[in-house]
Amino acid sequence: MNLLYDALFAPHAGNTDAFLITPDGGAVRYCDFVARAARLAHVLVDQGATPGDRIVVQVEKSVEALALYAASLQAGAVFLPLNTAYTTAEVTYFLQDSGARLLVCDETAAQHLRPVAEAQGAGVLTLDADGSGSLTEAADKPSKFDTVPRGANDLAGLLYTSGTTGRSKGAMLSHDNLLSNARTLVEAWRFEKEDVLLHALPIFHAHGLFVAMNVALLAGLTVRFFPKFDLDQVIEALPHATAMMGVPTFHTRLLSDPRLTRDLVKRMRVFISGSAPLLADTHAAFETRTGHRILERYGMTETTMITSNPYDGPRKPGKVGPPLDRVEIVVTDPETGAILPPGAVGMLEVRGPNVFQGYWNMPKKTEAAIRPTGFFITGDLGRVDADGYVEIVGRQKDLIITGGYNVYPVEVEAGLNQLEGVVESAVFGVPDADFGEAVAAAIVLEPGCAPDQAALETGVAESLARFKQPRSYIFLDALPRNAMGKVQKAMLREIYG
Repeated sequence: MNLLYDALFAPHAGNTDAFLITPDGGAVRYCDFVARAARLAHVLVDQGATPGDRIVVQVEKSVEALALYAASLQAGAVFLPLNTAYTTAEVTYFLQDSGARLLVCDETAAQHLRPVAEAQGAGVLTLDADGSGSLTEAADKPSKFDTVPRGANDLAGLLYTSGTTGRSKGAMLSHDNLLSNARTLVEAWRFEKEDVLLHALPIFHAHGLFVAMNVALLAGLTVRFFPKFDLDQVIEALPHATAMMGVPTFHTRLLSDPRLTRDLVKRMRVFISGSAPLLADTHAAFETRTGHRILERYGMTETTMITSNPYDGPRKPGKVGPPLDRVEIVVTDPETGAILPPGAVGMLEVRGPNVFQGYWNMPKKTEAAIRPTGFFITGDLGRVDADGYVEIVGRQKDLIITGGYNVYPVEVEAGLNQLEGVVESAVFGVPDADFGEAVAAAIVLEPGCAPDQAALETGVAESLARFKQPRSYIFLDALPRNAMGKVQKAMLREIYG
């Protein structure tokens, strides 16, 4: 048995229903998708992939890219998707740290990454946005593949989450972690075969892949599959959909268009938002315009979904709902770990079948993050109200979530501080109606240096993915510090937020 593949893909081998509807109106049937994935599984094995090997994938969203996920599972490998915005230096780290067997990327990236991959014995295949490349060229294979057995605790995915100090951490997600969460969400959000899911999320992210696609496959529904969020395409598709999973940016951009009306979304039954905080103003404006109360939920790379506002029942703006079925949350003192009384603000800790297996090759980080009792220390500060709804009030380590992507200030500061003329920097998040939060940077320059924002932007573009780069710069004579010399980022957020 291969737990996740057998639940998500194998049942559809004879299913002639439409699975994916592409922007050009073309339809990919479930059975044809399963056959396509099987051919790719043969390619992976031909490239030397064995059970447990890591397959690093940095490609644009496409039907073939999604089939590669299924193929990796069927071959017993571990799927490791990467943000397409990551630079060569960033991808090099992930390749080396994961000990990948195979890298799949586009032709342009392959020119830079092939020497790195081959130096550690990893193969390289290409897959471009249009589905062409050496991966698909090699896929003239049988349409059936003998699925490799994998159990509940075997790894299915490895997702890297930025480190606050030093190296990024690879969160190890098992077959049971992902399947248990998908089953819970299908029931919690009432997904059925008759649903049509509008999917404009990236599939290198847990939200778009392990939440949206796993739920769709488990329910056997049809997916309107867009490469990215295009406002005109989404507006056109909404009358033909029943559900949408998105980030706050999706909802604010829809609100910016007068075509968003109650009549346009009369067939829709649910709008689900996550990966970044949804402003209460956005929640209210969307309900006024459409009659729909957005269903906000809360999750993490290490846990997938943790809480959700209810499908039936009050959906509270600014709160992410009660814990999902089989998931426990406690609020503890960040210093002592003692459980705090109801209503108190403290560290959110979570336990359940969705909690990851630990950090790849980082036993000390794992031990520090997961208690012997099984509770995972999230790093998020929050409280639980009298109705059991969780409210996130802050992040202990100044994590910035912009457009659904995690940005840790220390990484951006390191990039800024190496630039000519920069004495020091402090990076922090500020509220943003479109992205939830935006990255801002306070900069102290060497005496006599004139502020040159364009030079800073050019400098960080060489070392940091676009979503990590500051959107605003503040030039100061000195950074605000407390009596112990620690930079007071709370003060910066208060003044410039």
